[in-house]
Amino acid sequence: MAVYDIMSLGDIVKNNLKKLRKEKGYTQIALQMKTGIEQALLSKFENEERVPPTETLVKLADFYNVSIDYILCRTEKKDLNK
Repeated sequence: MAVYDIMSLGDIVKNNLKKLRKEKGYTQIALQMKTGIEQALLSKFENEERVPPTETLVKLADFYNVSIDYILCRTEKKDLNK
């Protein structure tokens, strides 16, 4: 099992959250409207200023239909249905 320090975890989450949002064509404001997660928080997650709490990771994984493991780069398998 990989061990991450909080800074490297923030960098991993940042890259995947931004990538997922852009793949769907959403702005941070649009994502806020779809998920209820404040735009300011989304920005902090994407800019490595904060690491999303578990409940937020679950909400985003559900929204994007990916696993939390995908968001955390523990797997390259994006699609939960495969």
